[in-house]
This record gives sequence, structure tokens and C-alpha cells, in this order.
Amino acid sequence: MKKTTLPLAAWCLVGSTALAPAPAVAVQEPAAQGAATDARPAPPTVSEPPAAASGAKVWVGRYAEFEEYLASAPIEKVDKIPVGVTKPERAFFAPGGLAGSAALKHLPTRIMSGYWESYKSEIAAYKLDRILGLDMVPPTIERRVGSDLGSLQLWVENCKLLKDLDQSQAPQPMEWAKQVCRQRAFDNLTANIDRNAGNLLVDDQWNLILIDHSRAFASSRMPFMKQMTRIDRVFYERLKALDEETLMREIKPWVLSGGSVKDILKRRDKIVEQFDKLAKENGEAAVFPF
Repeated sequence: MKKTTLPLAAWCLVGSTALAPAPAVAVQEPAAQGAATDARPAPPTVSEPPAAASGAKVWVGRYAEFEEYLASAPIEKVDKIPVGVTKPERAFFAPGGLAGSAALKHLPTRIMSGYWESYKSEIAAYKLDRILGLDMVPPTIERRVGSDLGSLQLWVENCKLLKDLDQSQAPQPMEWAKQVCRQRAFDNLTANIDRNAGNLLVDDQWNLILIDHSRAFASSRMPFMKQMTRIDRVFYERLKALDEETLMREIKPWVLSGGSVKDILKRRDKIVEQFDKLAKENGEAAVFPF
């Protein structure tokens, strides 16, 4: 099959120019329905064929196992990471374990350099990823390392930054575009004002991993609304199925307040409203092409 060289924006945008390159990933569904601890919290009724762990996303279908390892495995050393304004660190586990290392953020909830920052937002993003069955945000837990609590997120191996890649080389352009559209909807839902091609990871199978959500959930701004013109039907229905009870249980401990949870639902309503409006104007096939 001849590989298309259409720019990413041509698949995911209508009548607008793309922002800084944005990501995508092969969709990952929980592989094992039998293990209750690894099931998606209050999963929506819409489903797609389950997928096994793919590429660097070794945690798919093994969520509880990785969460437990991050929470309890002894940490041998912690090194500073030379990039990132929030001064993240890299915690290393003993060789031979389930994971080699994890990204550590000691970020108490506060304003830094004009932005609201919190390590808890990293955990909230992972929890919401799980509810939606997105499998783009690596396992992330709260842990005390040293004297401070922080977020500990699985360090995903064998990835490159999206900013260092040529997106026209994606081997399955439509699948890549599908995940770009999902990422943009997710960043609108979480009010993630800090998304850029430097915090998007891509593995050798062109799976995309979303990292760095410390500034999410604190703003009403939805950064990709103008670029959010297409989505797959499965993810659209999952967004519609989000409910306050589930979000209060899973997300409220990690955001500012119950009001922050209600804000998630308000943003969800705007996302759904936009897709519905576009479907009426342009036809469902144009809005739900995947």
C-alpha cells in the first residue's frame, strides 16, 4: 500500500492550521477482564476489541501490578532530570524488578512562575485515563520519597520525543490521526494548558504516551477546541458516559475540590456539544471517520 504523506492536520483538522505537533497512540484496552483490580473504574458500556500491551506500553492489562510496584518497590537512588521547569527527578529501582525507574515530582499545590502546579494533577490525569480506557498516561501513584509526598510515574523506556520525529513517517496515518484526535479531546477535558511536543513520547510502534500534567485541571481553558473537529465514535461515547459519581470517587482526591470535578463535566459537555454541532453541519461521516 502506498504510504500517504498528508500532514497530520489534514486527517484531524478541518479548515484550521495545526498547533505545535500533537500526538497519538494505538488504542489500548484492558486485556484481562477477569482481574477486577485491573478493570477500568466504572467503565462505559461502549467497547472495542481488547488489545494486549503494545510497544513500550508494558502496563496495559497490568495496571494494579504496576501501581503496587511503584508504591512499594525499594528505591536505590534518585537523580535530577536536567530538563523541566518543575525540576522532576528520576527514581531508580533495584535491577531485575518490574520497572527500572520512575519520574518523581515533589510539587505541592501552589502557584509557580504564574502557573498552578500540583503533583496531584499527575495522578488525576492517570485516573481519568483509566476511566476512559485511553491507555496513554503511564501508571502514576502518590508516594513519599524522602520527607515529601509526590507523584511517582512509571518511566517509559525506548521512546523518543514527538518533537524529534517526522509525523509524516507514521506507518498507519489514520490510526495515528485517530490518536491525535483523542489526545486533543483529553487535553481539553483536563484543561491541560501545558501540552507541547516536548512532553509527548512516541515508541517504536508509534504509540504515544502523554506525560507532564502538573498544570492540568486548574483552568477553564480548553487549548485544542478549534483543532478538535474529529473523533472516533468509541471515545466520543465514553466521554458522554462520564458521570459525576465516578469522577467524585476517582478524581476528587487529586484535584482542588468537588467544583473541579464539576468543571470536568462542564468541559465534557462543551466537547460533546462541539462534535454534535459539527456532525449536523458536516455529516457524521466527516466527524466520526475512524
